[in-house]
Amino acid sequence: MMDRYYLPTEVVIHNSPKDCWVSYLGGVYDLTDLCGLYQGSDQIKPILAHAGKDISHWFDHRVNDIRHYVHPVTGVAVPYCPHGPIPDVNPAAPTASWRPLDRCPWWLEERYKIGNLTRNPRPCKVLNVLVGTQAVISVCEEDNIERIQERFLGFNNHGVSYTWKFEGKDIDSRCTLTENGILDERDRFIAAGLPDDFYIPCLLCYYNDDLTEA
Repeated sequence: MMDRYYLPTEVVIHNSPKDCWVSYLGGVYDLTDLCGLYQGSDQIKPILAHAGKDISHWFDHRVNDIRHYVHPVTGVAVPYCPHGPIPDVNPAAPTASWRPLDRCPWWLEERYKIGNLTRNPRPCKVLNVLVGTQAVISVCEEDNIERIQERFLGFNNHGVSYTWKFEGKDIDSRCTLTENGILDERDRFIAAGLPDDFYIPCLLCYYNDDLTEA
């Protein structure tokens, strides 16, 4: 599900050894299996300490690899691990236990990747026209309307059974809010001295009597 996007608030709740997600370089990764492989090892502690967080600062975005620095004693470029040793990174200092890595390091292992981190979390208001109830939810800039409908199921189990519109006009469920002409104007509000929630775009849900069940 590589095209799925996640909010930082969705990543942060996965912050335990048995449910460990992290984000880095725009991707979201489930490292739960890795934590199991290194259970009880000091090498997994930096990852557990950053579970649910973004660890992009560990990596060089130019080469999509772990950051390196010049060792002050040996003068050799070695991996930079400021929080302690991590899996698949050999010690910076020479040691008799050193062995070349014979597999793909975990941070380049695609099987851990479950999706992407949104570039822009944005608020979206959804109004049920039939009963007048509304909710403000956070969505990803990259979410299409169908994905937003999925997110709204927590507020209304029949959300996908409604006709969704914006300002009375039909919207394309395969497109994002921006692609439907529903812009995120928070930066403009702030520049004008207004609060960023001065206006939140509102999607209107019109009930269809199609006898669907929750």
